[in-house]
Amino acid sequence: MRRHSDGRIEAAAWGSSKDRLLAGVPALLGANDDDSGFVAHHDVVARARRANPGLRLGATGVVWDWLVLAVLEQKVAGKEAIRSWAELCRRFGTRAPGPGPERLRVPPGPAMLLALPDWHWHRTGVDIKRRTALVNAARIAGHLERAVELGGLEGRHWLRQVPGIGVWTAAEIAQRAWGDPDAVSFGDYNIPSMVGHAVLGTKLDDAGMAEVLKPYAPQRQRAVRYLEAAGHTRPRFGPRIELRDYRAM
Repeated sequence: MRRHSDGRIEAAAWGSSKDRLLAGVPALLGANDDDSGFVAHHDVVARARRANPGLRLGATGVVWDWLVLAVLEQKVAGKEAIRSWAELCRRFGTRAPGPGPERLRVPPGPAMLLALPDWHWHRTGVDIKRRTALVNAARIAGHLERAVELGGLEGRHWLRQVPGIGVWTAAEIAQRAWGDPDAVSFGDYNIPSMVGHAVLGTKLDDAGMAEVLKPYAPQRQRAVRYLEAAGHTRPRFGPRIELRDYRAM
């Protein structure tokens, strides 16, 4: 995609799904998102919104790719999840169509993940719990795409029928697949503390964050996104968490 000086977006796509991808560009860029009904109930959220007037929640319209990444991010550091994602794409993804570099890969689909033997999962650094969740999802991957049509709480509930996909994972998928403005990532290591320090100046747990965000329903995730876009983060104390390399276990 290329943005012109007059604001127009020029997009090109390759491969068997190029028509669908091109048709989905407006939604991907947030053209279908509407925050006109959003009300800021805290000064810090109001300031964040004024500072980011063009923020919109984009939607890819696809569950599978985000599901894989969200499951890989369960209970591990982000760098570890990205490393496993990169290994899966490099080893088992196919070359991306179009003029991209040779190393650019399309992520592996459900059939490929179902065919992977245990030792390949180990080599990519994915433990048995996350592996099982991905295999469970791959077996019914076609049905999971219906979550986009359902949207909202119903769509998240549909995703959670898969063993291994809980509240956090369903919310992470919903935020990206259909731009769900109310899908808060409860269970996240950083977000409750970030929201607490931004709004109240103190650390919060999930229950505390739910109470703070309650007035923003059904746009609680939008409030979180405004705070993130404004640069609010969780205060860091002590050393960083040491990354676990499951390949060495």
